[in-house]
Amino acid sequence: MRICVVIPTLNEARAIADIVKNIRQQNLDVLVIDDGSTDNTHRAAADNGAVVIKSLRNEGKGASLIKGFDYALKNNYDAVITMDGDGQHLAEEIPYFVRVADTSNSDILVGNRMTKKRNMPLIRVFTNKFMSWFISWLCKQKIPDSQCGFRLIKRWVLEKISLSTRKYEIESELLIKAARVGAKIESVGIRSVYSGERSAINPFVDTFRFFRYILSEFGKQPKKTKAE
Repeated sequence: MRICVVIPTLNEARAIADIVKNIRQQNLDVLVIDDGSTDNTHRAAADNGAVVIKSLRNEGKGASLIKGFDYALKNNYDAVITMDGDGQHLAEEIPYFVRVADTSNSDILVGNRMTKKRNMPLIRVFTNKFMSWFISWLCKQKIPDSQCGFRLIKRWVLEKISLSTRKYEIESELLIKAARVGAKIESVGIRSVYSGERSAINPFVDTFRFFRYILSEFGKQPKKTKAE
């Protein structure tokens, strides 16, 4: 399976070099989308072997992921792995995603931090649990950590769906639209590193965006099914 690791970043010069280096040592291709950083993120990533797409202004995580997915499709990758660029997701767990993808018939693998959430901020725990319950209900599949950005997504899913959200609600949009076209979603347990850093996610603003997106999508019927 030919895989591209897609990493959206914003001012992650301190962490991104080691992340890219670790992934490249696994003989995987890395695409870093620098979402208008004001530090040296793009240079740190490129110097350690990543292909870099640099946006001139901050457009949001969703916009960055859409660029990454377009790149992966145009360059004929079989699957995409998405992960954060701040060190919260561990690159050494990528082989686990790949092994599961090779041996299961799942189309999307989503990291599950909720079994090892000791250092996760309490507000994030409550927000994730509620959103995951709701997304699971919409998708008619159990997804314990629907907001986790550490994922493996097979090519056919990206070919079948059209994504439009620009911010963090893309995590939910992708799962909902993938479920509509027949994708099987599986969760894999991961560790997640919380070191007291300030999250770019605002639990109130981004929860509002989540519900605004849900309201815009609610009631829509699936138009496609998974190709046999």
